[in-house]
Formats: sequence, C-alpha cells, structure tokens
Amino acid sequence: MKHLLAIEGLTRDEATALLDDAAHFSHLLAGRVVRKLPTLRGRTVVTLFYENSTRTRVSFEIAGKWMSADVINVSASSSSTAKGESLRDTALTLRAAGADVIVVRHPASGAAQRIAQWTAEPGGGGPSVVNAGDGTHEHPTQALLDALTLRERLGALEGKRVGIVGDLLHSRVARSGARLFALLGMEVVLVAPPTLIPAGFEGGGIRVSSRLDDELGGLDAVMALRLQAERMNGGFFPSLREYSTLYGLSPKRLDQLKEEAVVMHPGPMNRGVEISDAAADSERSTVLQQVRNGVHVRMAVLYRLLAGAPSLPASEAVPSPAAKEAVHQ
Repeated sequence: MKHLLAIEGLTRDEATALLDDAAHFSHLLAGRVVRKLPTLRGRTVVTLFYENSTRTRVSFEIAGKWMSADVINVSASSSSTAKGESLRDTALTLRAAGADVIVVRHPASGAAQRIAQWTAEPGGGGPSVVNAGDGTHEHPTQALLDALTLRERLGALEGKRVGIVGDLLHSRVARSGARLFALLGMEVVLVAPPTLIPAGFEGGGIRVSSRLDDELGGLDAVMALRLQAERMNGGFFPSLREYSTLYGLSPKRLDQLKEEAVVMHPGPMNRGVEISDAAADSERSTVLQQVRNGVHVRMAVLYRLLAGAPSLPASEAVPSPAAKEAVHQ
C-alpha cells in the first residue's frame, strides 16, 4: 500500500484490515496516561492543506505524534503558494525536504492523484500520499472512520442499511462513504433534493431517493451532510428553511428511526439546518465518537503506509498481528 487516494480501488480485505488495526490502536491506547508509541520514530509526516479544516488536520497531527513521527503542518496561506508557487513545485519541494508522507487537502478534484504522480521516483520511491479531501471527489479516511464507528455501534455491517442525507452533489464524504459502506456489505440509501443528486450514483448496493420520511423507518444509521454553499453557484433549493423542513434531522424525524438506529455527521455541523440540537446531542449521536475514531483510523493508515504492513485477510480477528507488531517496534 503506497498511497491512499480513494476508496475506489480498495478491496474489502484491505478496508477491513485497516478497520481492524484502527480498532486495535483504540483498545491499546484506552486508559493510557501517556499515549505514545515508538512505531514511526524518525519518519516525517507533512500535512498540506489548501482548505480549512479542524477535525481532519488535527486528527492526522495527533495520529502522527502518538506514533512518534515528526509532523509538520503547511497551509496555503502561510506557504509560498501565497507568492504564486504551483502545486507541483510545492509537492516537489516537500519531497526534496524529506517528507515520508504528504497528507493533502485541496479544492481541486484529482489533486492528490497528481501529487502522487509528480513525487514518484524510479523503483517505487518517493513519499506516500494520503487524500484528506480533494474537491468533490473523495475523502477516504473519513469513510473509514465512519465505517469503524458504525461497526462499533451496530456490530456486523453486512445487511445493515445506512442513509446519507443532504448535499450529495458536492460531497466527497458521500462518495467515499457510499462506496465503502457498499463494499462492506451494507445497503446504502442516498437522500437529497433532486437538484443535489449527481448522475451515476446508483448500483452495487446503492440507491437514491428524494423522500427522507419514506426511508427513515428502515434505516439502521443516518448521516446528515452539510450544505456546501462555498461550492454552489446556483439555486439548488428555494430556501434554507424549506431544505430544513424537508431534509433536516428534526426531533420529530428522530422519533421515526428504529430504537437502535444511530445519527452521524462528519462535521462541521450547521445546527438548525441539516441537523437539530436534539439529534446532534442525543444518545443516538456518534459525532464525537467519529472524531475519536478519526485519530485511530489515521494511525492505522500511517502505519500501513510507513511500516509497510502486509494486507490482512478479512476474516482475521481484532487485534491484528500487524497492529500488535507496531507496538513493539
């Protein structure tokens, strides 16, 4: 595993192995006063963010530091990008400076793939690249942490039904999440106004709907998405009030869910628009659990990329031997 650029291309065994390792890191660090492993000592992780972020950036930094890597943060506003430097030149500079992993977030779809191509060296050398969100394309580590959260709350995911509700058209979270959930055997229902449903999403365990109330009763989990106004350049719905009325997770809709169903949100939340305070703060909510799992998933990803752990069979129980070995390195 040289890079993590998208869920598309991951096998079910590879995805399950990452989830198993993340679960092991979670168990391993639970209750520790000093959360520090020597696993990645001497390795350098660079976060290169061209868009604002709290959860993703902080969790990658914490993950690297908990594994004793040197973590360096680079933002577009404080780098030579502000002086006109191209993305390619920035990536090559980071490679030359000795980065072992480049974690990139960029507003252009495909940016992470291009950086992986630019920084590749003969014989498979060059830094590993992790896609932390590229435009409206993918956000693979978000999908992995969401799947880990669902597995913790629901148990086995095979046959469970998850709904993803909101701005599907502009959402990289929806694209990665739908692909991964379907890969892991879940039924995926994508719900949005017709103007926010992209073409070609259906098939392979994924279907679309524009009627949220018709779907809620059959869901084991529902994920609300933020309306990405910064990516919209037209009138996709009449008003925020109407959108909230038809697609918001209100207290009334919370009562329509199964008793054991959970409520998710990748953040940041627009309370009162796509999700109510009652839903966000209820016992059903996994919002903070998703944040915690984000650190452990990113630990697993960095370990796979930098320590070169072999892929594990999907049937292997948690904790995995690969993650156990990481503790003793």
